[in-house]
This record gives sequence, C-alpha cells and structure tokens, in this order.
Amino acid sequence: MHSLFYVLFHPLRTLNLWLEDDPNASIVDVLYLFTTFSAFGIWLVFDRYQKAVNSAVPFRYAAPEAADPNWHSRVIPNANIRSHLQEPDLLPLQFGGEREYITCFDPANNLHLNSIMADEALSIEAKIKRAKNAQVKWCETSFSERRRVMRSLLRWLVENQEVCARVACRDTGKTLVDAALGEILTTCSKLEWLINHGERALRTETRYSNLMMSYKKSQVIYEPKGVVSAIVSWNYPLHNAWSPIIASIFAGNAIVLKASEHVIWSTEWFVGAIHKCLEVLGYDADIVQTVCCWPDQAEALTRSPLIKHITFIGSEEVGRKVAIAATEHLTPVTLELGGKDPAIILPDTDLQKWASIWMRGIFQNSGQNCIGIERLIVHSAQHDELYDILTDRVAKLRFGSVLAPTREGYINTVDCGSMISNDRFNALEQLVFQAQEDGAKVDIGGKELLHTSCEGKSFFQATVVGDTQPNSRIAQVELFAPIALLIRYDDIDEAITIANGTRYGLGASVFGPHQDLCIEVARELRCGMVSINDFGVFYVSLSQDLPFGGTKASGYGRFGGPEGLRALTNPKAIVTDRWPSFAQTSIPKVLDYPIRSLVRSWDFVHGLTMLLYADGYRARFNGLLQLSKASRR
Repeated sequence: MHSLFYVLFHPLRTLNLWLEDDPNASIVDVLYLFTTFSAFGIWLVFDRYQKAVNSAVPFRYAAPEAADPNWHSRVIPNANIRSHLQEPDLLPLQFGGEREYITCFDPANNLHLNSIMADEALSIEAKIKRAKNAQVKWCETSFSERRRVMRSLLRWLVENQEVCARVACRDTGKTLVDAALGEILTTCSKLEWLINHGERALRTETRYSNLMMSYKKSQVIYEPKGVVSAIVSWNYPLHNAWSPIIASIFAGNAIVLKASEHVIWSTEWFVGAIHKCLEVLGYDADIVQTVCCWPDQAEALTRSPLIKHITFIGSEEVGRKVAIAATEHLTPVTLELGGKDPAIILPDTDLQKWASIWMRGIFQNSGQNCIGIERLIVHSAQHDELYDILTDRVAKLRFGSVLAPTREGYINTVDCGSMISNDRFNALEQLVFQAQEDGAKVDIGGKELLHTSCEGKSFFQATVVGDTQPNSRIAQVELFAPIALLIRYDDIDEAITIANGTRYGLGASVFGPHQDLCIEVARELRCGMVSINDFGVFYVSLSQDLPFGGTKASGYGRFGGPEGLRALTNPKAIVTDRWPSFAQTSIPKVLDYPIRSLVRSWDFVHGLTMLLYADGYRARFNGLLQLSKASRR
C-alpha cells in the first residue's frame, strides 16, 4: 500500500516543491517528476493511437427495396427456385443462352425477389483464384487491423438490425423475433467474441518442455491456411454466412462461401455489407467470395486444390458427398449434419416452469433449427400433463408473414412464419399418419396449413404427437419442422437409452429439479453439447467460447470457440535454443556415427532413460551411475 501511495502521490509532491523553489526538491525528485509525466504522456498517446486503430469505422450500405413490408412484386402461384423453367418471363432480358438461373422468392407470400444466374465450374474457379490472390496481402494484416473490421461490422449490424431482420424474413418467411434471436443476437455475440478473445486463441503459444529438453523453447504458431470454403444451409441466412466469414478472415484466410439456392438473394446482400466494410477500411474485398450453384456444379469447389478447408452445414446425404469429394486433395472438412436433439425431463420436474423453454426450443424458426428440440422424453407419470400443456399452447400459435403487404407502418404480429418450402410436406404428413397408426396421439396439427391471407404455400401446422414410439420412423429421422414429439419412459436409464437411440448426436437438454442429477444424466448422453435446464445455450448469445459440433451421424469437427478458430489455421511447432550461447544440442561421442561400441551406446541410452523416467530416486541414481560409466569408457 505504501508503494502504491508513493507512485501515485510522490510526483504531485515533487511538482509542488519544485514550483515553490523549495530546497527539499532535489535533482533526483525533478528527474523522477520528468520521467513520470513523460511516461504518462507516452501512455496517453499510445492509448489514443490504440483507440484510433481499433475503433469501429461507420459505413453505409443501402437496404434492398424488398425489405420494406409495403413492397410489392409479382406473385408466383407455384413458386419454386427452379420455376424459371415454367416462368421464362421472370428472367431479366440480359439473361440468355444455355445458363441456368435461380428464382428467388418470399416463401410466405410467393413474391418474386430476383432471378440470379447460377455459377458454373469456370466462374467458381475464377472466384477461388481471386480469393487466393487477395489473401496474399490480407494474411499480413495484424490482429489489431482485423479487430477493427470486426468492430465496424458489429457497429453496422447493431445500427441496421431491423433491416437485416427484415431481409432474413423476406427470404425465409421467418418472424422478426426469430431473426432477432437466431440471426442478430448470435452474430453480434460471435463478433464480440472474436474482438475480445480471437487473438488470444491464435497468438503464438509457448509449450512445456521436459527435463531432457529444458534448454529448448517450444512454441506453436497458428498460420492461415490460405483459401477456405464454407457450404452453409438456408435456415439462418445472415448468421450462417457471416459466422464462417468473420472467423475465416480473422484467422487471416480468404473464404469462398457457397450459399444455399433458397436464400441467395439475402445472402448476397449480407455478404455485400462485408464487402463494403472491407472497401471502406482499405482492404481488398475479394478475400470474401460468394458462390451459388446447383449441386451438379458444387464439386468445382469441393474438389479444388486451392481450397484448404471446408466447413459444411447441411444434410447428412450432402455432407457425405462433400467429404468424399474433399479426399481428392485431402482437404480437411468440418461437418455439421443436423440432429434429433432430445430433451430429457426428469421425474418431478415442474412442467409449467419450463414449458416456455420447450415451446421456443421446438417451434422457433418453425422448427427449422439444427439444435432445436426434436424429442421430449418425459416420465410416464407426467406425459399426459405435458401433452395437455403443449396442445393448449400450440392451439394459440399464430402463423403468418411479418412482411405481408399491409397498411403503412404496420407489422403483422405472428408467432411462427412459413417454412422454406413445401417440398417435404407430403413426407411430414405421412410420418405423422404412420405415428398415429402405431398408436401415437395427435389432437392438433399434422398437415399443411392453408393460410387465408398469405399467398405462400409453405406453412405447416404446429403439431403435437403424444405417446410416440421411440423406435418409430418419426422419432428416428430429423423433422426440421414445427412438430413436438413426446416419448414416455419409466426409469432414468430407459430415458438415457431412448435419448441415445438415434443415429444422431448433436445437442441435447436435461431438465429436472436437482442439477447434480441432471449433470449425471448429461454425462451419459452421446452427443457434442448438452444444456442443463435450458435449450441451445451452448451456441446462443452468451456461449460463443464453446466448440459447436456433434458425434455419430451429426458429423465431426467443431466450429465456434478456440477449437473452431484454430481449425481454420495450420498449427506449426517451432523449437529453439533457450540460451543459444550457453547450451545447444550436441551428440555425445558414445552415440556419434560411426558408433564405436553397441554395448556402450546401449548402456548410455539405457542409463539416460533410467535417470529421467525411472520410478524412485534409487533407480534414478543407478541410471546416473550407468550413464556416467558408459560415458567414461
């Protein structure tokens, strides 16, 4: 405490003595005063420089007209992303020839958004090369410069969150609340994590040395891979695009993002904001490339020798094809292939207390959520009560479009939006019907919802299926739909068996009145992530420091957290001499080539091993004696 007082107040005392021409102010005091205030001045200059270098740079990026709720366009009666084949007049006049196109439309209202030329192999290769050329200079940027990009993007996203949410809603049919939670908050959290902790995850690390190599210093550096790629799904177009982009460029890479054909309209706008940010800050925006193509052209990306890592988010079927294609050049792959996430509800759980969490976990984004709750595994004594609770709440859910054409300034209040398309509706209806045939109880939902005020044909009724058989088809396949499945169990071991009884292993939840028991159950689940008395918090806003990924058919590898960031780099080990002028490696004569005596060399190595690793001081001392004798012979 005395030392702190001296450091803080002695300069002030010295200044006072000096100003009063007091003889007690010695030359030492004056020099101390000068040094202190000089250091303070240097600190102020450095602090202002750091703030200038790291501060966010504002930029503007125009919103698309279709983000306006009162925007109107042509309604496509039977909208499909390949509908240009039946609707040639939807194509711009400058399009022609044999190229294929992607029709972009609002699935909740069937409003035509745009028709975009699909990439072919040659255009994909050209984009990869542009990214590679731009990365050469980008990888030389400092973490401070990359943080400034992240801060600028974060500021823009916060200031333009409503526009971003509306763009996501227009292209997917989701609600503004779902966009705010799944798109905006989560992406802001990712940016904040990179700003605060990204450098720590990638800075050079010093590793431990053992006694034999104590004169060496071991380090690991994380070098950019070069050009990486991400092939992402459509359910969160903003977050699924920005998340791999910001992680990749923070690690010093360039990235080629393949967007889903379903959301290319919004994805191009979201990525365009990143391009604008990079340009304003003086960097080459070519480090971020967007590809949109039909599946038969995707191998131009997955088989490219210039791509050094692939992140894939999507179905198991397509993920397997990506992994196979990547083997041509031994390209590392991170696969996130969805799941069948269970929520185990332990006996005596307060059902009313957690009902809102389960409703959000099941019906957020109309069930199109890779870590959504797909199975509620509930004790037999509470099954019927939970079924009644959910049925009552589901009956009150309002479906619709927040961007349906309305009077000026009015946004529709809806709980659930549309699904991305109606392609799977027949399969979903058949699964629900088959579950009923097997004894399941369905009092609400189970069919396509014919909306009375929205032109879109992509609404599916919120559904509750009770008494679901754990081995039935509906309980084994990923639904990705607004369907709640309730499965009975009689003891906790049975609940764990049911939870582990699918081919998937992405996320899970455990609910119960006693947290210690919940943790015990969580440890028995074969999956990548578990929430206790919560849903999905291993990824949402507060937990970007955690690795995200699964096991079994849910894929392998991790993105998110230090593990995900480091997966986008090449770790390189470097070993140097700790005191190069004092101690360096030399080969003992007894081991030098040509070896003079195999017996002596063996005794030397044997004694060295005993000295370093034998159990007990006596054995180690004997090893030292043997080592000494072998050296003297």
